[in-house]
Amino acid sequence: MGHFNKPFKYIALSVLVSLLLQGCATSVSRLSDDGKTDEIIFPNIEKNAWIKEGTFPNVDNLRNVAQDMTKNQLYALLGHPHFAEGFGKVREWDYIFNFRKNGSTEVDTCQYKIIYTSSMRLRNTYWKPEACAKWLALPEAQPQTVVEKTVEKIVPGPELIKMQISADGMFDFDKSEISNLRPGGVEKLDRATTNLLAGGEIVQLKIVGHTDRLGDDDYNMKLSQARSETIRQYLIAKNIPAERITAFGVGESAPLVECNQNKRDETLIRCLEPNRRFEIEAWTVRKI
Repeated sequence: MGHFNKPFKYIALSVLVSLLLQGCATSVSRLSDDGKTDEIIFPNIEKNAWIKEGTFPNVDNLRNVAQDMTKNQLYALLGHPHFAEGFGKVREWDYIFNFRKNGSTEVDTCQYKIIYTSSMRLRNTYWKPEACAKWLALPEAQPQTVVEKTVEKIVPGPELIKMQISADGMFDFDKSEISNLRPGGVEKLDRATTNLLAGGEIVQLKIVGHTDRLGDDDYNMKLSQARSETIRQYLIAKNIPAERITAFGVGESAPLVECNQNKRDETLIRCLEPNRRFEIEAWTVRKI
């Protein structure tokens, strides 16, 4: 039996190397360490896609994709890539996204590529065709019309209202419960909720949780998600329909302040406090 083990190991190793090389060749652009390239190569959908029909993405999540995000943060926003991207430190993620045209059954199918630096931070994103970037544009404000009989002005389309809770709505360090909001935070959240409900029918409401830079990426992603979910549950208790609320975290990727201190002490924790926050963005149909 000893005469067969060694050749078998060589054969197995050769097969494994071959598979690895095949797995890494799906879609490889020539990238520098900082993610720059002279040519973007999109993979073949029929040959390499796991989900050939693509998916219908959450457009708000796509709008939150930003430079320097980690893979965990992007996975939380977009889900798993749709192609066999290879093994190891893969620096390209590819998706197939569908967008429905004007509420009809006609669908626009686009390829979306994310390029990472050698440190696995988002460098850039690309569309194929490039015109697909139009789907991330916010809807333009609709002109007002007048209903003659009631003389009441109505905005026929949704109006975007963004609320950002300021310093008195921040979370305590390393905390995510509603009781951990800074003094005055719950009261301000209640006032904002009352004003929002009084403003019109809520069509969609998005909550984004944030952390400071202390802690590793995975932990901060989970903490920011927990903060957004806390606010979601609180708003559901205030009679905002649960199916109209989405909540997710983006970790430390969007700080409001930068603090230069390297020593992790109370001074640094206080300095980073504005980053430990949540943001609320709401679509409402409002009567004027």
